[in-house]
Amino acid sequence: MDAAALADLALDIAREAGDLARRRREEGVAIAATKSALADIVTEADREVELLIRARLDEARPDDGFLGEESGAERGVSGITWVVDPIDGTVNYAYGMPHYAVSIAAVEGEPDPVTWSALAGVVHNPATGEMFSAVRGGGSFLGSRRLAVSEVGEAGGLVATGFGYDPATHAGDLARVATVMPLLRDLRRAGAASLDLAYVASGRLDGYFERGLHPWDHAAGALLVEEAGGVVTGAPGGRPGRAMTVAAGATLHARLVEAIGL
Repeated sequence: MDAAALADLALDIAREAGDLARRRREEGVAIAATKSALADIVTEADREVELLIRARLDEARPDDGFLGEESGAERGVSGITWVVDPIDGTVNYAYGMPHYAVSIAAVEGEPDPVTWSALAGVVHNPATGEMFSAVRGGGSFLGSRRLAVSEVGEAGGLVATGFGYDPATHAGDLARVATVMPLLRDLRRAGAASLDLAYVASGRLDGYFERGLHPWDHAAGALLVEEAGGVVTGAPGGRPGRAMTVAAGATLHARLVEAIGL
């Protein structure tokens, strides 16, 4: 499988999808629906951008499968599945905060993060123009600059997290933060998991942990971290998933996993 060719395709599509997302943001955002909770929204742009991505992938690779946040899963026959979050950070996007991303990954195997192997991933922030990309065995990049995860000093790590939309989960999330804080220099909560993972890969963050992620939230970003020399684990099955995702350089990752109790 030519992972580099898959990455090139993802880069081209992410750029086009990002342009569409940015234009729709400039025109004004229409809330289309809520999802898991009242605070968990989907915009008309989410749906339009995913349709564009899916159409471009169908044109280029009609035998591949697809797993998208807005349109669900469709199995292919090639063994490759595209895992897509058209606008990660929808609430930021709806409020006009320039911290959202188009996330596209190509994975080999079943469309299940416990078993798949990510081959290529792209995380693109249309508001800043930054394009993060990774190829399995080929490294992680911001544009043409190769990335590497950071080393954490005595002051502790700068770490990001997130909280679910269900108010019933907030007490547990906050208790977990209290457990982890002694390891940290400070904590960030920016609202887009794919960018949090890209920032770990680039050393802008030392680490990241969050409960409740879906496959499209981490498929591309986890590969970015791994190809930048970091470690990504979680639960279930020791892989990033709904129960937990943890990403960092090896030393901080071990400390975070111990504090969280994985």
